Amino acid sequence: MLIRKLFKFENAHIVRDCSTRRCSENIHGHSYKVEVLLQSNYLDDGQMVYDFGLTKLYMKELIDAFDHSITLWKKDDKSYLEAMKKHSSRWVELPVSPSAEQFSRVIYLMVERVLSCTMMCNGEREVSLHSIIVHETETGYAQGFKEDAHSSLMGEIALEEIIFSPQVKSEWRDPDLWENLLARKPLNVPPKV
Repeated sequence: MLIRKLFKFENAHIVRDCSTRRCSENIHGHSYKVEVLLQSNYLDDGQMVYDFGLTKLYMKELIDAFDHSITLWKKDDKSYLEAMKKHSSRWVELPVSPSAEQFSRVIYLMVERVLSCTMMCNGEREVSLHSIIVHETETGYAQGFKEDAHSSLMGEIALEEIIFSPQVKSEWRDPDLWENLLARKPLNVPPKV
């Protein structure tokens, strides 16, 4: 069975080397919609694949890191990166260009790590991530699957190379959330979230 949770965020970026000058040479923004599709052949004690309330704990916080932020590509011009970080308190730096396709891969890896670190507490079994759909516009989206997220042909994405600004991290319930995920520390689900 598949279940879907929808998240939204407003974000600015430049997609270098794309074919349109508007996108490759100018900071611009989108109203993103992100669909997280989870799957399992089992239901938990509440007869759900995965309680939607659990997605608000860690998945939402990580995806929300992109809201009202600028997403930067670490290989962009150094002076541009420094200026953006100087003049914006909310930013995320990625090891890949922030296209919808790469957003789907990055968010896939982040959610996959959250699921692998979450201590299931209500009889959840074999819950896995099916795919991530990133709607960049009303008419266009990218859907990323496991093989895409882990594809070296599309560019390696090391989670350790994703950097969140201090302000983004300070707004999380646990400012060490990302470091804990990188270290694969178990994430506890408080009872009756």
